Amino acid sequence: METQRNWQRRSRFAGYPKKITIPHGSIYFRTFAAPFIFYTPFVSAFRFIMRKISLENIILFENEDYLVLNKPPFLPSLDERSGEGENLLQVVRRDLPEAQLCHRLDKVTSGAIAVAKNPEAYRHLAIQFENRKVDKIYHAVSNGVHAFEEKVVELPIYKGRQAEARIDFSEGREATTIFNTLRAFRHNTLIECKPLTGRFHQIRIHLATQRAPLVSDRLYGGKDIFLSQYKRHYNLKKWEDERPMIGRAALHAASLTFKGLKQETIEVKAEYPKDFRVLVKLLEDYD
Repeated sequence: METQRNWQRRSRFAGYPKKITIPHGSIYFRTFAAPFIFYTPFVSAFRFIMRKISLENIILFENEDYLVLNKPPFLPSLDERSGEGENLLQVVRRDLPEAQLCHRLDKVTSGAIAVAKNPEAYRHLAIQFENRKVDKIYHAVSNGVHAFEEKVVELPIYKGRQAEARIDFSEGREATTIFNTLRAFRHNTLIECKPLTGRFHQIRIHLATQRAPLVSDRLYGGKDIFLSQYKRHYNLKKWEDERPMIGRAALHAASLTFKGLKQETIEVKAEYPKDFRVLVKLLEDYD
């Protein structure tokens, strides 16, 4: 399997070299007869999964009891049902065999996640999560223009057997999220999200109920956005398919604040990963 922009092969039928341009990021498979082209807007996810993650490259904070990591997108926090590929806990345990994740992030969500190095540290932070003493702030990009100012959404969430949640007033568990608009563009909005509870897909489904689904979050009604929608005279190269401006639900865990074992305040901020940073920059420039 290889990845490249251009390749050249000689046609057995035409008898002359034929040059074919492959969209940037596409993958082609060479068989005994001819290459087959496979293109997906999420090919960056494939590339990410195929490379090894180094723990030292994602550490945001470390002391004798805790690590706070900047989880890359597309890396699951724990084992997936498929059992394929590496997860964040495995990355950590290569260096710290006794480590435990104190909470989790969705596979496609990037950002700050806490790891306990010992059982006492794990119990200490678990109690804070249970008592809602941990402050979590996420940044999201939503479809549509929204002016949220301390908007409180209190809707119960039920997680069924499938990897999808729904609002359910009879079987759902209480869930509360506070939303604030950070910047409104012409067609999209950068939003600060403060979940007070930790339900499955809480931010994603709560935003969807406000008609503000996350960009590219197809599970809850979010739509892909393309640069050609906003940039004048956008020129798509021949043989190239346009990719979405981000290839995942646009959600990032921007900061995490909790108390250490010595009752010191630990506050950690996580920079945007490249895909989220580029998305926001393009919206600033063109939307």
